[in-house]
Amino acid sequence: MTKVLQSENSPSGYPLSDYEISWIASAICLAAMFGVSLFTYIVDKYGRRVAVLLIAAFQALSWILKLSSAHIVVLITARLLAGLGAGGCYNVVPMYVREISQDDIRGVLGSFIILFQNIGTMAMFAMGAYLSYYTILWIIVWVPVLTMILMVKAPESPAFLVKRGKNDEAAKTIAFLRRLDVNDKRIQKEIDFMKNEELTYNSLPKISFKSIYQNKAWLRGCMLNIILMTIRSNSGNLAVLNYAPTIMKSAGVTWNPELQTLSFPAVMILASFISMSCVEKFGRKPLIIISFGVAVVSHIILATTMLVQHQGSSTPGWLPVIAIVTFFAVYAGGISPMPYIIMTEMFNFQIRAKVMGGLVTHAWFMSFVELLSFTAIADFLGTYSVVYIYAGLNLVGVIVSVIFLPETKGKTSEQIENDLVKKK
Repeated sequence: MTKVLQSENSPSGYPLSDYEISWIASAICLAAMFGVSLFTYIVDKYGRRVAVLLIAAFQALSWILKLSSAHIVVLITARLLAGLGAGGCYNVVPMYVREISQDDIRGVLGSFIILFQNIGTMAMFAMGAYLSYYTILWIIVWVPVLTMILMVKAPESPAFLVKRGKNDEAAKTIAFLRRLDVNDKRIQKEIDFMKNEELTYNSLPKISFKSIYQNKAWLRGCMLNIILMTIRSNSGNLAVLNYAPTIMKSAGVTWNPELQTLSFPAVMILASFISMSCVEKFGRKPLIIISFGVAVVSHIILATTMLVQHQGSSTPGWLPVIAIVTFFAVYAGGISPMPYIIMTEMFNFQIRAKVMGGLVTHAWFMSFVELLSFTAIADFLGTYSVVYIYAGLNLVGVIVSVIFLPETKGKTSEQIENDLVKKK
């Protein structure tokens, strides 16, 4: 898409500048910051199903706007609408999937969220290599439209129905989802569990930011997660994905860059599967340390290749490709999922909801900074300089994880809090 918009035959009527492209790329992250708070309210007030419908509506409207015009203002507006939906997507969809799933398949269904995200990324790269700008838009616009049509018939989350006192309706929904008779004892047992969980949550004392600041373990946990989320969002993934053809060209790759970038999401899909099998076997800490470490090496190789190319020398065309593919493998397998897993395990039920909203908003803000600053820094210092900066940030991730990060696998929140207090 970027290459088309910056070409002489740009649908915008003129080749868009790097500055305009940076705003188009980063606008989605800017809006997502507000989308987190918006959908936190909607999902609690109006339900999970309504929230998913609105997310799909924002996405559909975004693609319709792109079909109507390729003017820079329209494109940025479309990305802002998509960002509002994206801000809610990573909160609402996992919540909805978790609450309609039975325990023995909940983890598998939850993992499909990132898997389908990677499949969607690969589909976009594939279409970008072979199809025209407007053909892609006409195909993609039907995805949120079909989602809206299907969600009209989808059931509301049983947990939300219980929260609203609609126990009979919740029982019917569980019976439908589990293919059980509505009078089955297992359904009543599940309803009772949801009611007790709601009572437990309502009985907890209200947590303020002041109380978090005064609790040494909570404060350290927050600071550690802020650092991890900052590095995750500035590890280089969004910049490399959005500017992949430009980076490949800077590294001296002469083959079709769009076709070459198809390997990135394919590797991410494979890495997601591998990560699912390794995270419980080896733990969170070793996996994130190795991922950050490999990312450092990959970025140094990529940046050095760019620097050599910039100075007029040549390097093997496969070298930057291997570096980028390796980075995306460790990003999808470790850098991307591990901070979220650690975040949910590090904080107890009492403060989890309050802290996670702020951390997710911070992650979107840092992604916005990464995308907006990439072009400016690349134009001023060179693309290779930006990639060296990403290498440095990932190195910070290695150091912080080795020294300060406790292992969270198989531990209670109390044990993790004790480990945080012991860390110097």
